[in-house]
Amino acid sequence: MATLILVRHGRSTANTSGVLAGWTPGVGLDERGAEQAAALPARLAAVPLAAAVSSPLQRCRETLQPLLDARPGLPLHTDERIGECHYGDWSGRKLAELSDEPLMEVVQQHPSAAAFPGGESMRAMQARAVEAVRDWNARVDAEHGPEAAYLVCSHGDIIKSLVADALGMHLDLFQRIHVDPCSVTAIRYTRLRPFLVRLGDTGDLAGLAPRETPPADDAEVGGGAGAP
Repeated sequence: MATLILVRHGRSTANTSGVLAGWTPGVGLDERGAEQAAALPARLAAVPLAAAVSSPLQRCRETLQPLLDARPGLPLHTDERIGECHYGDWSGRKLAELSDEPLMEVVQQHPSAAAFPGGESMRAMQARAVEAVRDWNARVDAEHGPEAAYLVCSHGDIIKSLVADALGMHLDLFQRIHVDPCSVTAIRYTRLRPFLVRLGDTGDLAGLAPRETPPADDAEVGGGAGAP
């Protein structure tokens, strides 16, 4: 079956301001995010793509634009099922403020039981994303053959949940996975099992260097801003 190339959107203005964007309109890439998006065509130059699928949110569309400009014949589709988690009343709030919410401990330690007030549960988020990928796998496979690859531009928690599904991990373990902005994760699907062939590849190893401020012990809800 098809190979799925997952790209997290480039660094956004919400990432750098420490805000949980969710589906808040008008959240685009910051300057660093635009640079990351501009580098994407060269990073993927050797990979033939049958199609590109985007979350409807602005930061994903902006991330894909340089790639679409470089490949004018590449079909682009939009699928709400790979859009960001619906964080409901948490959307647009500072992550530092949300860290004091009792629900945050559940999000970190028992996400399969977490449901955002006025939004959706993390189980529902994963279910819709997995359903979308299965549908696109079948469509790309039927139209382009089992060796085809296609790209999906989505969000940190969506990508982490898809990786957990591919690895047969319970959703309660998905906070152990991290994907940086504009990183590439690849999953090759077969009839019997998926294979994770890339995880959070940014094209260099600078993100592994020690940081001036050590990363927190908790997972970064929404995905975080990545390495400086």
